[in-house]
Amino acid sequence: MENKKEFHTWLDDFHLNHPLVIAGPCSAETEEQVLKIAYELKDSDVTIFRAGIWKPRTRPGGFEGVGEIGLKWLQKAKAETGLLMATEVATAAHVKLALEYDIDVLWIGARTTVNPFAVQEIADALQGTDKIVLLKNPVNPDLSLWIGGLERLYNANIKKLGVIHRGFSTYEKTKYRNNPEWQIAIDMQNRFPDLPLICDPSHITGKRDMIQEVSQQALDLNYDGLIIETHIDPDNAWSDAAQQVTPTTLKQMFLNLKVRKVTDDESEYNQKMAKLRMQIDEFDEKILEILGNRMKVADKIGLLKKEKNVAILQNQRWNEILGKMILEGEEKGLSNEFVMQLFKAIHQESISHQEKVINK
Repeated sequence: MENKKEFHTWLDDFHLNHPLVIAGPCSAETEEQVLKIAYELKDSDVTIFRAGIWKPRTRPGGFEGVGEIGLKWLQKAKAETGLLMATEVATAAHVKLALEYDIDVLWIGARTTVNPFAVQEIADALQGTDKIVLLKNPVNPDLSLWIGGLERLYNANIKKLGVIHRGFSTYEKTKYRNNPEWQIAIDMQNRFPDLPLICDPSHITGKRDMIQEVSQQALDLNYDGLIIETHIDPDNAWSDAAQQVTPTTLKQMFLNLKVRKVTDDESEYNQKMAKLRMQIDEFDEKILEILGNRMKVADKIGLLKKEKNVAILQNQRWNEILGKMILEGEEKGLSNEFVMQLFKAIHQESISHQEKVINK
């Protein structure tokens, strides 16, 4: 699968002068709730109304969606407001019903994307559809798996494709519900620059007070749109209450968000940018040189451990280094998450070097 200019056609056909916005409740709860939210969003930047009809829950016992009856509510909301309708599908049976009720946009969730068999089943059910189909990233940080799901949909002759970045699950606690791992989405963007890329700040953050911040980060990275969970009474929502915002808050967010230009043709800007990028290149070269020298020391440590028959992993030493670096990183304006990821990668490379030396 290669990038094509045509990937962006369905989005261009909306003729928007702002990023695409998909918004609505995490779950369709009642007909009244769906219609009230849809009317609140009718005259705003929202083009597509979203609502979960089937809700895959992490553990049994939670609210798993109202099912088919909710599709009738979406039909009515579309007829009365003119908004396009979107919902998540996880099985071929979901697809069949969504198509019967003429849902405009179908998205495949992160828990489904991780399973190639499930994605293939959905792709087969959608073969040749003219509906818009969006694929969320898999729960685990695996670009190949994300692209693989996309290829299955593409091979099913689905023309209107896009991807949703909703962050990735992590065992470690961070300030995010799902760690954004921006570089993975950027890699997807670089691989398919014309494929619409949409950010889901609701699922990335898990907290309504962080949604604007992450939305702005996405727009700063030239994302094509946002999908945001919106509810008239967020605190009493039947699912994901903490990450939903009111329609009023959402509309104010649209006013606060800034859409950046892709570039600037002024010569002064280009001259300044060229100088700054040159500095970045010099620092990057120095970083690699320092890391190369560090690994040479790791090789020497491996030789010493081999000579004395000492285990490679020294947890106490590693924890001391990590704690120290996090504190020093804070003083230099670096986030704890970045420092942890950086030094974990360095530590893993150091272990690999020592393993090669010891097992030589």
